[in-house]
Amino acid sequence: MALMHYPVINKNGKVIASAITNLDLHDIARVAKTYGVEKFYVVTPLKDQQDLIHRIVSHWTKGIGSRYNPKRRQALETIQVGTTLGEILQDIATQQGQAPKSVATSAQPAGDVISFQAMRQMLTNGIPHLLLFGTAWGLSDACIEAADYRLASITGNTGYNHLSVRSASAIILDRLLGGRNERS
Repeated sequence: MALMHYPVINKNGKVIASAITNLDLHDIARVAKTYGVEKFYVVTPLKDQQDLIHRIVSHWTKGIGSRYNPKRRQALETIQVGTTLGEILQDIATQQGQAPKSVATSAQPAGDVISFQAMRQMLTNGIPHLLLFGTAWGLSDACIEAADYRLASITGNTGYNHLSVRSASAIILDRLLGGRNERS
């Protein structure tokens, strides 16, 4: 999975690079580890933000935090920093021996989407997949359009639909990778 900080949009629809948040790194890494995600990529072209990610991850994987909370260390060890989506796709292709299928997520409903059930089935076909999560106000239109698939959006039972990326990633990973024997 990849947490995209670029290209994402702001509330005015302009393409931007968003800032890293400590909570996103910790919480999403813990979700990724819980559901068996091999790598949790964090994508930003901004050098100062890459340095911040490395400092946070290093504290919890090599520093005093690794001894204080070994479970947090295990989760944050899944994080890998990337500069661009292309770089990450190449890394996965190199490691897996084939290019992954990219799967964009968005809170915005759209017509041409793949259901959670269909994607869950596809994840068992031996082909690597990369889930793309957007920060700020979501992935840019170009990023969504370039993806191989667009996952159905999460909908609640009200008209409000603005989950944090931490919450959305947990819900999506549970729907795609969660144990079925625990569900009614």
